[in-house]
Amino acid sequence: MEERKDAEHFLSLIKKSRKGKFKLYIGMSAGVGKTYRMLQEAHMLLHNGIDIKIGYIETHNRKETHALLDGLPMIPRRKLFYKGKELEELDVQAVINLHPEIVIIDELAHSNIEGSLNAKRWQDIIDILDAGINVISAVNIQHIESLHDEIKDITGIDVQERIPDSVLGLADEVVNIDLTAEELINRLKEGKIYDPAKIEMALANFFSSDHILQLRELALKEVASQVQRKVETEVIHHKYVKKEQFLACISSNEKTATIVIRKTARLANYYNSKWFVLYVQTPKESVAKIALDKQRHLINNFKLATELGAEIIKVNHSKIAKAIIEQCEARQITTVCIGKPHLGLIKIIWATNTFNTLLTKLSNEKIDLIILS
Repeated sequence: MEERKDAEHFLSLIKKSRKGKFKLYIGMSAGVGKTYRMLQEAHMLLHNGIDIKIGYIETHNRKETHALLDGLPMIPRRKLFYKGKELEELDVQAVINLHPEIVIIDELAHSNIEGSLNAKRWQDIIDILDAGINVISAVNIQHIESLHDEIKDITGIDVQERIPDSVLGLADEVVNIDLTAEELINRLKEGKIYDPAKIEMALANFFSSDHILQLRELALKEVASQVQRKVETEVIHHKYVKKEQFLACISSNEKTATIVIRKTARLANYYNSKWFVLYVQTPKESVAKIALDKQRHLINNFKLATELGAEIIKVNHSKIAKAIIEQCEARQITTVCIGKPHLGLIKIIWATNTFNTLLTKLSNEKIDLIILS
């Protein structure tokens, strides 16, 4: 068994060494200069004799950014017809065939045209990394899956194109492109981000000073957490340091479960920790009794949790608190995350004993409890 583990570990190291390196620029919003910085870096690398090519870039017709394309080798895009229109996509196979040392691929959160090999561009990038090609890409903070609810609360916008947090975890280097709110607003007013017709609407919505400050804070925190992840992964720690493991406990309540999953994912990502999602199916929520819409919501939340890197645990049990304790013991959980209960007065009386039992047990085992709302 030990010999097999050693062999598997060595094989994983070989595979890892063959993969391309991944550098990711993160910004708080459009217009901070992510694409501009990538193209500047491309010129510097090309000048130093590095075989670098542009796989896909989106300049949004910004004059200063577009000018930087001059002199950079481009890989032709793949042309597709969709709903009667000719559209262009990243040509993944062409990138792999040409096999440059580094390829720049913009718009990480982009959804590919129907009929493409992969549904999302981040999946294309994983294929290219697996082929041993280094990739530089960029994304805005609002496209990170676990931040979806926070972004919606801040901006009122339901961002549809999102990337799993696990994609960020693949990055060998994460760089924040930072501007003050004043600098970004000035760029917008000068017409460096959007066409003049869109400026007033942008200032009143996404680009309000308050929104920018909150998005900037999220971007700075995200990069800080990625640095922490690298420290946790690459720096050798003493054996006595306790490794965090999170357990997100969800019910069939769709909204609460989604909040618990996303917020626990953020915590686990920050600590670079393994995490689990537990659903306890009580007799009143057996397959024969639970409503079809609740079953559908549960499946969607299981899928979301999996995409964010969780391991799903589904158990049948008549006592929720006991089931949680059993899983904590079996999985060496350090922190339990639950949703804020939304109960009527009669249910509160019933739930109090359950909650107190859980709190006492967790306290005795020195397990932290976080109530998320």
